[in-house]
Amino acid sequence: MLRDRFGLDELRPGQRDVVECLMAGRSALVVWPTGSGKSLCYQLPALMLAHSRPEPGVTLVFSPLIALMEDQVAALRRRGIRAQYINSTLDKAERDRRYRKLARGDYELIYATPERMLKPEFTRALSAVPGGVNLLAVDECHCITKWGHDLRPAYQRVGEFRKSLGNPTTIALTATATAEVRRDVIRVLGETEETMPMFATPIERENLVLEAEDVWDDDAKMRSIAEVCAEFRGTGIIYFALIKDLDRFSDRLRRELPDRCIRLYHGRLDPAEKKRIYTEFIHAAPEENLLLAATNAFGMGVDKPDIRFIIHAQIPGSIEAYHQEVGRAGRDGLPSRCRLLYCQDDLAIQQQFVEWKNPSANILRELAHAMEHSPHADTDAEELRLEVLGKAGQSGLVEHALITLADMGVIEPTSVSDAATRYRFVRGFPQNEPDEAAIAEKRRRDLRRLLSMVELAHSGDIAHAVNAYFSLE
Repeated sequence: MLRDRFGLDELRPGQRDVVECLMAGRSALVVWPTGSGKSLCYQLPALMLAHSRPEPGVTLVFSPLIALMEDQVAALRRRGIRAQYINSTLDKAERDRRYRKLARGDYELIYATPERMLKPEFTRALSAVPGGVNLLAVDECHCITKWGHDLRPAYQRVGEFRKSLGNPTTIALTATATAEVRRDVIRVLGETEETMPMFATPIERENLVLEAEDVWDDDAKMRSIAEVCAEFRGTGIIYFALIKDLDRFSDRLRRELPDRCIRLYHGRLDPAEKKRIYTEFIHAAPEENLLLAATNAFGMGVDKPDIRFIIHAQIPGSIEAYHQEVGRAGRDGLPSRCRLLYCQDDLAIQQQFVEWKNPSANILRELAHAMEHSPHADTDAEELRLEVLGKAGQSGLVEHALITLADMGVIEPTSVSDAATRYRFVRGFPQNEPDEAAIAEKRRRDLRRLLSMVELAHSGDIAHAVNAYFSLE
């Protein structure tokens, strides 16, 4: 089945153990870097289970990322696998059509955002599936817990929902989870460490050099980047925190690295350009010397084994983010380097991000009120910024506030295909929300994560510091 349905001759190391665990009816927690093959760990069992039972049932995949969900479903359908997604970007007629097909048992895998479990029509369709839900996959499971770096409130109800489904075998997956996060994920899902064993990969690999360097200005950054580019031919990534810094630095990269094919990737590119650059990157041969300058908008779902180096030109906001990004280098086992360039001035960028990611209760109320009474069917961050905050308002603050409102279920995205996501109002705030005390506590946690990242940069042994942070040693 692996060869016939996925075109693969064998599983990667570790994948077989997870698949065997699930096929034995035991749940699993998988903590592996991006690109290490987590998705196959539930996609293969989904088909094996469907073909081994009189009533095939369905595998339910909860994913918080609509764009990634749609990409994964498209890839499965190209292989003839009966997969589909249901999310808020579909119109009602199409959602209803997919509900009917789900209820008939037409799908082997169904993907949905966690907020979908709150929709009665979704639960009715699932309950009608012949054979029921035989496997539950919870992707990006760190979103379950407030201790994670990306809380998604709807995810906190996944344990109750799982129970209502009859407690199917469950696989929870993430690239980053501290011991505290792992314990909370297991607890919310109604499991124990004995009934839900963990499959984890430490960050250190013999072929991977992890290092940090203090730099004081752009000249020092450029010298360090040029040094790594001279040492390693092939494909590399330079991560920037801000689009404006990426754009400013790109001219210098082209000028001082003439033998490199420079490409840029960030969240404000139009969808066609994003797809073109992503495809070029994935298929780039080593001799093309492609160097991608990107923000963290690039990386989710990237599975390219021969990334020779990753440079952080600006400090990431957390060890979780750093761990995800460097985990993409050297998956083919050949020598690779990850270099973090630490400049104290860059800390201000991440401190600003912390403020944006924790909008005040007043801002959340004002934006929700504006959307509830808007004459338009949907709106985006720029339109709301002008209406609520005026021209002097910060667009970053509004963008993150809208994400927070969507996570709370107050609004939902109507499109992810445009450069600016559009949202529509759904309902008022849940009881006791927004909670000023909870917002303040999350802000403190985010600042502590940033402090841990600074400490890592000066630790002298990055692999040891990362493993200690995640309690993987």
